[in-house]
Amino acid sequence: MHVLVIEDDRNGAETLRRTLIAAGWIVALADNGEDGLFLATNNSYDAIVCDIMMPKLSGYEVVRQLRHRGNWTPVLMLTAKDGDYDQIDAFDLGADDYLIKPFSTAVLTARLRALVRRGAPERPAILTAGTLTLDPAAHIVRRGETEIDVTPKEFAILEFLIRNKGAVVSKAEIMQSAWDAHYQGDQNIVEVYVGYLRRHIDTPFDCKAIRTVRGVGYRLTEDGR
Repeated sequence: MHVLVIEDDRNGAETLRRTLIAAGWIVALADNGEDGLFLATNNSYDAIVCDIMMPKLSGYEVVRQLRHRGNWTPVLMLTAKDGDYDQIDAFDLGADDYLIKPFSTAVLTARLRALVRRGAPERPAILTAGTLTLDPAAHIVRRGETEIDVTPKEFAILEFLIRNKGAVVSKAEIMQSAWDAHYQGDQNIVEVYVGYLRRHIDTPFDCKAIRTVRGVGYRLTEDGR
């Protein structure tokens, strides 16, 4: 089995290389995100081990660009960070697993074997509502053939709405999906962001996809009319 290790810490990379070779893997190394992305794009690997904090390109950006290019090689991400939102960011961008430093090399090799057994995941389906499309992996929103720029918060809200298209969802449900669990602010912030979304996905296209259901919440419609 062939694995690519993208890690800027030379000592850490060498330890991983020796461990994986001893476990029967063929190992390629890259010490920055740019070189790692090049190798991953131009070669075939059974799995990729990728640090998050790296020079030239972060691990987040490496994974994002791989998935955007349709490369679904399983990726296990490494980081010294231990925040929940670092893990969420990694998974949202298309990573398959996550280990926090320091970690057991035995655990890492076991996780890699599990990823290889599962194989490369299929590309996530593009979510649609009429002419509106949302690609969760590439983080792209389109109305017809027109690509629409939205902020990460707007994207999260739209993804929740489109996954629940046709159903009425409350402000509380939207906040639970798109905001920090510890956010204590006013739920009316949802109205503000829904307004932003309408300006992006509806108004320029003479559509009304996001409907307000007074006293209840919002509903995303298929036809947008």
